Amino acid sequence: MTVSRRVAIMQPYFMPYMGYWQLMNYVDKFVVYDDIQFTKKGWIHRNRYLNNGSDQMLTLPLKKDSDYLDVAERYLSQTWPKEKDKLFRKVEAAYRKAPYFDEGISVFRECLNYPGDNLFEFIFHSIKVIGSYLGIESELLISSEAASTNHLKGERRVIAICNALDASEYVNPIGGKELYAHETFNENDLSLKFHRIDEIVYQQFNSEFISNLSILDVLMFNGIAGTRNLLSRFSLDD
Repeated sequence: MTVSRRVAIMQPYFMPYMGYWQLMNYVDKFVVYDDIQFTKKGWIHRNRYLNNGSDQMLTLPLKKDSDYLDVAERYLSQTWPKEKDKLFRKVEAAYRKAPYFDEGISVFRECLNYPGDNLFEFIFHSIKVIGSYLGIESELLISSEAASTNHLKGERRVIAICNALDASEYVNPIGGKELYAHETFNENDLSLKFHRIDEIVYQQFNSEFISNLSILDVLMFNGIAGTRNLLSRFSLDD
């Protein structure tokens, strides 16, 4: 009997939303890109959190550098030690009265206290920290170590990484459904699935619910145990 080996490949995101952790928990191997070009417009160095009933940005300050560098070649600002305290106080003030504040702020503190200033290493550390708190046992891999594929693009790159990991199933967030063709994956002996997060709603103080905020928001209002229970709240599309 053939054993199914599920793989997902994602960019490194700062405190990503609940769907990121659901996907990680579902697969056997979760690959994080380090050899991919950094973009200011994405979610690599920022995310949204709840503050006074509205969503606001939580952003990592970066050292000024070329826009063409890979994530692994970018660094936190030289002012990071001071900015780190400001970032922590923002979250502390915003969620102080949340029901699971102590749990959430402990996780956030551990993520921020990474001693280095490399952007990828900082984010990868936070992914490992949060994954551990959530009891996720999937194997975490770095793309440049999993396979040499940065000369490839899109579908070809994904398939090359999957082949290097001897995968039988590739799972992608539902937003990428138009990017990949089942036929191409089938030709490479790969099943293609798409992750779709369920509608998840919980009480956010007395505010109107704002969806898909950072995992910090989920932790603050659901606690570690409650957040673990949300890991299975998704479906898979072909």
